[in-house]
Amino acid sequence: MSDWTEVGDRVYVRRYAFYDQNIGVVLGDAGVLLVDTRISHRQAAEIAADLGAITPLPVRVVVNTHGHSDHCFGNHVLRPAEIWGHDRCVTMIQATGERQRTRAATALPNLAAELAEVVLDPPDCTFAETATVEIDPGGRSVELAYLGRGHTDNDIVVRVPDADVLFAGDLLENDATPFFGDAYPIDWPGTVERLVELATGTVVPGHGSVGDRGFAVRQMTEFRAVAELAKLVQDGRLDLDAAVLRTPYPADTALEPLTRALAQLRGELD
Repeated sequence: MSDWTEVGDRVYVRRYAFYDQNIGVVLGDAGVLLVDTRISHRQAAEIAADLGAITPLPVRVVVNTHGHSDHCFGNHVLRPAEIWGHDRCVTMIQATGERQRTRAATALPNLAAELAEVVLDPPDCTFAETATVEIDPGGRSVELAYLGRGHTDNDIVVRVPDADVLFAGDLLENDATPFFGDAYPIDWPGTVERLVELATGTVVPGHGSVGDRGFAVRQMTEFRAVAELAKLVQDGRLDLDAAVLRTPYPADTALEPLTRALAQLRGELD
């Protein structure tokens, strides 16, 4: 029995329990494009095995939506596929990969030995603004776009135009408070506003339930609220504790978004 869900013509999503993460697949005539590779070589190998439920075709293209460990640490297992990502995705993996490995091993001690075996393998195909990637030479293609800083400084979206599906990576996360630890909260609302313009059909977040344009609009509104509250705090018109209570997030997860937004307003993230 397959746990893959077809969200568009030959476009599939599998929602893995670990980190409630969505992995995307776009089938071509002779190969597969895979969106993200999870946090380790073993988890990537699990994806490769699970693909057998929907296709015998090889993975020819991998796309990393950004450089966080849970989206790219499985890359090496998918070689010799070409791996695509933003220019700064490579920078992030090279500059912070070991730090991310250590942080993940500390947070997930049962995976520490597994994480120690991960071979960091950044994208070898990069771009700055937009790119069109062919799954099969002369065949089905997808569009990659960098829309601005948000969850990180290297988030990209993957658009499958002939199926009207948009993979948003962690620019959107459903069913939980998005992760703001490496975010640019003042930029994030404008970035998602540009994403909304592309979201005409199914929208797949990096984590949580698959949504649509309305879901993307709601998240844009939430990000805008965080940015506006942070500006009120910076201007002395609102106390930080009061701002926490006004965010769209549970109080126990609302401090990090505001703290990160205030850091950006102070110029500490540029």
